[in-house]
This record gives sequence, C-alpha cells and structure tokens, in this order.
Amino acid sequence: MAASDTKRHDGDSWDLASSVGATATAVAARRAMASKGPNPLIDDPFAEPLVNAVGVDAFIRMMKGEIELVEDDPAFTPQRLAEGMAVRTRFFDSFFADAAAAGVRQAVILAAGLDTRAYRLAWPADTVVYEIDQPRVIEFKTRTLADLGAAPSADRRAVAVDLRDDWPQALQDNGFDSQRPTAWIAEGLLGYLPPDAQDRLFDNITALSFCGSRLGTGYVPDIPGRIAKRGREISERWRRLGLDLNWADLVYDGERNDAVEYLTDRGWEATVHTTPELYAHNGFDFPDAPTMVAFGDIRYVSAALP
Repeated sequence: MAASDTKRHDGDSWDLASSVGATATAVAARRAMASKGPNPLIDDPFAEPLVNAVGVDAFIRMMKGEIELVEDDPAFTPQRLAEGMAVRTRFFDSFFADAAAAGVRQAVILAAGLDTRAYRLAWPADTVVYEIDQPRVIEFKTRTLADLGAAPSADRRAVAVDLRDDWPQALQDNGFDSQRPTAWIAEGLLGYLPPDAQDRLFDNITALSFCGSRLGTGYVPDIPGRIAKRGREISERWRRLGLDLNWADLVYDGERNDAVEYLTDRGWEATVHTTPELYAHNGFDFPDAPTMVAFGDIRYVSAALP
C-alpha cells in the first residue's frame, strides 16, 4: 500500500497511511529501528507491530533495515536513522521522567499519532495521560494495541478530536484538571500547523496550565526556507521508496512566530537545545550530510510555568 497525499487545507483529514498521518508512521518505523539489535538505543516494543498494522510497505522495509540510499545521503542508513530517532525519543522520554520526578501527575500528548509512551514508560501510579489526535488515528492505535494485549502503564484517556476544533473542551470533558500542573508535549507537530494555529495551540496550553506545568516541543526555525532548500530532493527520495508524499504539501507556508519567544512572552521559562548538542549528549557523531540542512536545525525546547 502506498501512502498518498494531497495539499493541506482547512478541514482535511487523514489516516496513518496518508498525508501528515504518514509522517507519524515513519517516525514509529524509526523508533522500531532504534529498538532493534543486541544494543538497542531505545525500548519501544509496540512500534514495530503498529507499523506492520498500518501496512505501508516502504515503512515496513525501512523498519527492517532493507532500505539504504547512502549514495544520496550518508545519513540515510539504518544506524543513522536510528540514532536520530533515539536523540528525539530520549529527549521527550526524559522530559516526562523529569516532570514525574517533580510531582507532575497529569500529562498531555498532543497529536499523539503512534506514540506509545502511555504504554511503555514507567509512570507513577496516580498519573493520568491524555492522548489527543484525529478520531481515526486514536481508534486505530487503541484497537491495535488492545489486540496485541498491551495495557497502558498509566490511566490513559484517549481524546479523539482534531486540534483545529475545540480540543480544550474535549480534554476537560475527559477529566482534565486545569488546577493541577501538567506536562505537555508537542513532538514533531509545529511545522504541520498553520502559523496562526501554532499561536493558538500555545495560547490554549498556557490558558490550561497551572503553576508548575511544563511543555516539551521541537521546532525548525524558518521551515519554509528549509523546504525551499531540500524539500524537492527529500520528496523525490520518498517517491523512490514508493511513497507519494510531497513534503512541501504537508507543511504550511507563511512567516510564523518564534516558538521560544512566543512562550517566553506568555510567562514560560524555556531552555533550548540544538540537535548537535543532543547528539553529543547521547554520544553520537552528528552527521555531515545534506539531509541535516533540512532536519539538523531542530531546536528542542523544555519550558516551565513558574
């Protein structure tokens, strides 16, 4: 099955084999790669069966290490892909662990996709984890993991709502308490939102956050510029893998506010790490490769609301 795409527009929807939903499956495939081998870089036992259940052949072959395009890009090897995903996954895993250690017992995963942290992390016993995503995505993951016999390691509450709709109300309807500190993550999300929707997301998070809340996210400065530099080449590589995905069609154009400045102006205290810093922190060499022009400038943000 090939993943298809259409240019993003108001009211569009997707499953995990199409449009921006396919990127969630690609991320899960890379988590599966990073979980393999005698010395796995992360531990996500659910990533591989979820990717298999979605059924996109290119992602399955990538997950199994059967795809290499080293002649195009030395970063496009199974080991390099696994290391890059380990950097990202460890950052957000540690973010939740640190929040839990500080006593935060309410977590929200925005645009959860195939994220399995509600199942695989060691949450304190009284933690509630909310997952927000499109109804089709939530239904697929919940059903697939149940069929596998997987049980959440926290009180998981799936909130099937589009982030363009009134998700704060849907969250509260599922028991969310805005008078308790919350740990929020928006992983791999911001670039796929229109600029004004990114602002609304942060405004809603701030409005719902009690003192002591935390926010973890990542963003690429000047993402339209990155697309102009590498978007066509990356999309062509996807097509040769059997994926009809155009990266430029998935990311919204337009100048957007800097995420850190926007959060700081709303009272958050933010710490920013660059991708090369996190590679070094994890003991990996940062790839000197063309792809990193587009993806190597991800800024990882951990913010707290005093």
